[in-house]
Amino acid sequence: MTRVQQRVLAGIGLIVLHSGHFLKVFKRLMGTSCALSWREAGERERVWVVNPSHPIAAGIGDCIEIEQSEMYGEPFGIPTPEELIFVSWFQGGEVFRSGATWTRGSGRIFYFSPGHEVYPIYHHADVQRVIANGIRWAQPPSQVTVKPRHVPVEQAREMIHVRGGTVH
Repeated sequence: MTRVQQRVLAGIGLIVLHSGHFLKVFKRLMGTSCALSWREAGERERVWVVNPSHPIAAGIGDCIEIEQSEMYGEPFGIPTPEELIFVSWFQGGEVFRSGATWTRGSGRIFYFSPGHEVYPIYHHADVQRVIANGIRWAQPPSQVTVKPRHVPVEQAREMIHVRGGTVH
């Protein structure tokens, strides 16, 4: 757990799905209990896109309809998200902050709640798209290595005359 936390702080992305909200490393990175309300009844979930311009929501319409889901409800013991992307509504009337991001150190974290071991939620094309978008968003930016190079006087953008000595 400590090694994963250190990797996240160093810049690797972390995607946390469904009941992963209770992973020790996620709770440690959030600094909170990550506790929530829940119910297993196979009820309908509507995952509303509340931040459509976010790259994780790319290609998703107004909402994702999931016919059978496990309800996760507020209060959700997480720190205020840096970006809230999705809010779920459940057939029983509950709502839930179901897609949120944070930065810890140099690492990006994305939590997405839809998913269950009994219901085929991960087969839903829009859920797969959100997860793929989240992976792309959370990955470390490619590091462009800038190698210093010697630029001879003759290659200067404007003509110059050498004045003084040189070290090289």
